[in-house]
Amino acid sequence: MDFETKVLSREISQILWERQQTLSTAESCTGGRISEAIIATPGSSAYFKGGIVCYVDEIKERLLGVSHEVLEEQTAVCEEVARQMVAGACHTLGTDFAIAATGIAGPGGGTHETPVGTIWLACGNKDHCNTLLLTDDNGRDLNLLAATRKALEMLSDFLKGTEEEG
Repeated sequence: MDFETKVLSREISQILWERQQTLSTAESCTGGRISEAIIATPGSSAYFKGGIVCYVDEIKERLLGVSHEVLEEQTAVCEEVARQMVAGACHTLGTDFAIAATGIAGPGGGTHETPVGTIWLACGNKDHCNTLLLTDDNGRDLNLLAATRKALEMLSDFLKGTEEEG
């Protein structure tokens, strides 16, 4: 894991630990890499409840409550699915916050409409969710590294924003 990802993980750890709040993940294309980055910080069991790797639509629907209609109409690689994955992870795992990732890391699987490197990230809570679309294709490993780092960056910013509001 790179230094920047470790720093982000520690920032998130500090905020959640101090506020006694919890976190979960719902990962498709990242396959657990975001969870791995979170648990790299010692003491993460105090706030990280777990993650769901939902590589196929069936699991997104069954475990996270993602709408079958949205999956059919927009595919799994869309902003709305990422949002529903956050809500589903918060609900299913009983957490205050969640991070989600859904996309096409490559090298295959892309289409003209949704090329390789298209990854939707989301983070938030039951009341609010931020999303980010990644579109660069730098090869599978770098696509997944970028998605993991960006997801943690988003969550850190989100948590700092909710800290200022609260």
